[in-house]
Parts: sequence; C-alpha cells; structure tokens
Amino acid sequence: MKGGKSKAAPRRTDTKLKSKSAGAGKKAGKAGKDPNKPKRPASAFFVFMEEFREKYKKEHPNNKSVSAVGKAGGEKWKSLTEAEKAPFVSRAEKRKVEYNKNMVAYNKKLADGDTGADEEESDKSKSEVNDDEDEEDESGDDDDDDE
Repeated sequence: MKGGKSKAAPRRTDTKLKSKSAGAGKKAGKAGKDPNKPKRPASAFFVFMEEFREKYKKEHPNNKSVSAVGKAGGEKWKSLTEAEKAPFVSRAEKRKVEYNKNMVAYNKKLADGDTGADEEESDKSKSEVNDDEDEEDESGDDDDDDE
C-alpha cells in the first residue's frame, strides 16, 4: 500500500508540470512582437470610455475600482442613441483611417527589409562616416582643387 500511494502522488505532479511546460513551449515558439508596428485603433466604445472615465473620476473621486467605472461606462453606452454615439463613431473612423495609412507604410518598410533597429544603426554609422569624410575634406581641400 505504501508503494501505491507514493506512485500516485508523483503522477499528479507530473501532469501539472506537463501542462505548464506545454503552455510555455507554445509561447517560446511564437515570434516576438515588433515595437515599431502601429497599434490597432480604439473602437467607438473605447473612444467614448476615454471621455467617460474623466467625467466619472470627477463625479466619484473616492472610487478606486476599475470594474465600477467599466460597468457604469458600459451601461451608459448601451443607453445612448445612435445620434449620441455618432461623434465617437466618427472619431474611431478617423483613427482607423490613420491606422490603415500607418500600416501601409509599415508593411512597405517590412517588404523593403528595413526595421527600426536597423535604421537607427545605419543612420548612426552613416553619420560617423560622414563625420570622418568631413574631417578629411577640411584637411584635403587643397588636394582636390589642384586636380
């Protein structure tokens, strides 16, 4: 009996470890996020919530609960008519148009093989090279004029 109990306990631990390691393996295989990629635009509801949070904080200064603000905002959004939602929808559409422009530019950069980190390094190396050339030009201007 003693052997049966000890064998059962490690099996439970092993299954827990396997499930944790399986989840970690999936994350490790995933490519990292590009910090230069434009963020998706906020929907009309989130544009509304930006304004609503400020108003709610002024009316309820002692409230520290994020969920209370979210619930109140959701209820208010549901109660709004389409005409009242229109300004938020239009602002969200403007953000979406701007996002699409930024994504086109971003995808063009990716197609060209450029990344933000490479650009910084290449600009830096170019400026260093240009600095060196400027120094040579200053000292060697007389040689160029002779030719």
